[in-house]
Amino acid sequence: MILTENLTIMPLGAGNEVGRSCIHITYKSLSILLDCGVHPAYTGTSSLPFLDLINLSTVDAVFITHFHLDHAGALPYLTEKTNFAGKVFMTHPTKAILRWLLNDYIRIINANTEIDFYSEKDLNNCYDKIIAIDYNQTVVVKDFKVSALNAGHVLGAAMFMIENDRVKILYTGDYSTEEDRHLKGADTAWISKYGNMDEKEHSNDETVHHLDVLICESTYGVQCHLPREERERRFTQVVNDIVTRGGKCLLPVFALGRAQELLLILEDYWDRNPHLHNIPIYYASALANRCLSIYQAYTHMMNLKIKKDAFNFKHIRNLKSVDNHLIKNACVVMASPGMLQSGLSRELFESWCEDANNGTVIPGYCVQGTLAKEIMTEPKEIVAMNGHRLRLNMRVEYISFSAHVDYVQNTSFIEKCTPRLVMLVHGEVNEMMRLKAALEKKHSVLALKNGEQHEIKIRKESVAVGKNLVEGDIEGVVVNELSGIRVYRRDEMSCDLYQEVMVRDRTGEPDTRTGNSTGNNGSEMSVSQVTIKNAFNATPSLIKQHLLNFFPFIRGSNNSLSIQDIKLIIEDEIVLIYRSTYVNDLLACTIIRLIERMVTKESVKISKISKKSAIVKVLKNYYEVIENEDDVEISDEGRRVVISEKGIRGTESLIAEVRKIIKKVVSIL
Repeated sequence: MILTENLTIMPLGAGNEVGRSCIHITYKSLSILLDCGVHPAYTGTSSLPFLDLINLSTVDAVFITHFHLDHAGALPYLTEKTNFAGKVFMTHPTKAILRWLLNDYIRIINANTEIDFYSEKDLNNCYDKIIAIDYNQTVVVKDFKVSALNAGHVLGAAMFMIENDRVKILYTGDYSTEEDRHLKGADTAWISKYGNMDEKEHSNDETVHHLDVLICESTYGVQCHLPREERERRFTQVVNDIVTRGGKCLLPVFALGRAQELLLILEDYWDRNPHLHNIPIYYASALANRCLSIYQAYTHMMNLKIKKDAFNFKHIRNLKSVDNHLIKNACVVMASPGMLQSGLSRELFESWCEDANNGTVIPGYCVQGTLAKEIMTEPKEIVAMNGHRLRLNMRVEYISFSAHVDYVQNTSFIEKCTPRLVMLVHGEVNEMMRLKAALEKKHSVLALKNGEQHEIKIRKESVAVGKNLVEGDIEGVVVNELSGIRVYRRDEMSCDLYQEVMVRDRTGEPDTRTGNSTGNNGSEMSVSQVTIKNAFNATPSLIKQHLLNFFPFIRGSNNSLSIQDIKLIIEDEIVLIYRSTYVNDLLACTIIRLIERMVTKESVKISKISKKSAIVKVLKNYYEVIENEDDVEISDEGRRVVISEKGIRGTESLIAEVRKIIKKVVSIL
């Protein structure tokens, strides 16, 4: 017998967007969150993941992949402002750096809002709850093991492997497979254990290890990076051109992460070019200066290229504050934030952008809705923070040092992992959809919006064993394993054949959910009959047509078929009933495998939630939604729509938009 259990996945953030990464996973009694970040284009509660979609009191743990705010910025809100009572895990470097980043973040955010997002006291309380772990360390949450693997990207960044004996899930977070000047590439040594199904299938090892689900980023979609050496050459040449003509060069960066890589590049370039020694490089971040000591403390976690004194710079000066009027000569200034949405980098940009001698290099990924993204389109003017319009005369270059995988690196990693299902997160919708289309040629791929939930059927193992049998009555038994159905002949079985047939689950307890129950002692089966059940995602007529390609001797109607001595009943699930002989066992195995391969690669199903609930959840991604007893109100920038049993009424343009969304949701359900 094959029974299934549901694994559910729902992005609460980073679904068809970059920002507020937060993935909710449930399986049996397990409930965990992967990351809890804020959206860089929004402020206050608008920047949070959609935490109200789940019952936070039941969440067992949250795992933070790295210290960037779009992955960790909402953590104090989660632990101190909600009823979340689970554990918090992250690596040691992430914990060490995150405290400084969040202190700086709340100071800026709370200064610009009337209500505190969260306080310094909240941050301290949250910090005390963090459990720091090492790479390759495993923690146990209920009956699941969760291991941290090096993800590259930034110091301390981790991928998380979540597994028990039935399910294996890998969440990459932000990752990079490319080694740079100080970081190793993402850890792929584990793939020999969990991936490479093709290699495993040709080995003597009968157990095929694989991932059930790979949740990975799609930041760059199908774009490809320049080789690292070419990027460094272009970057240093642009900076050199700007400063040698007397201009000021602005490098807007996040205070920590890629900034350290750029500092190493500039320090090396200045060291090799004496004509630049009289031109200063300023690192305008007290926060980054404080955290450099943390980088020095964790050089043992970096690659072999790095030296112990690598972050003791000769040509780079730290500035605690900057007076624009005092910076009159050629210089390089590295300032945050990286997307020019506010702060020092925005102030310097507005002061320098009208001078054609000056220039700015955008070195990282930019989110839609930020000034950094806007100036990459080369507008003639930009709107300053005070509302005035400024001419954009300075040189603008985009040279990405973003430590995210590109298309080639991402697809290569996915191929090595051989997952049953790929779920894409952390990508703007257009890039994500292009990557999804490319991957679907070989893989089953999901690209959920925030609040959309999918269920994945995971097999539960049950075994039929035999007893009190006359010699020759039974030739073998069928066992459902991770790799599929396996037939054990009598001479291979270690169990005592002189026992009655009973279905047991993997814990050894009788499985009482079969049809021929005989009271409290379990489910006895006829000696001559075996029943196998399997979930499926196809119509009976489609299954029959598919099987006719292999078995031309099928008899019966669509819902009740016979193939030789095997009866198939197709209702909510497929049931095979037959006398257990060696030939019939092999035939049953073949039928199940054919159906499994036909139905959308391992039976991925959307959650069976009500249409109304599904529609409301999706609409909340786009509009303000109020649920009343008799209707649902939707509003957006002055437009308003009311949906009730009488129909939909309100602003025509909004009605058209809402109808499209409803039609899409209904078609999926």
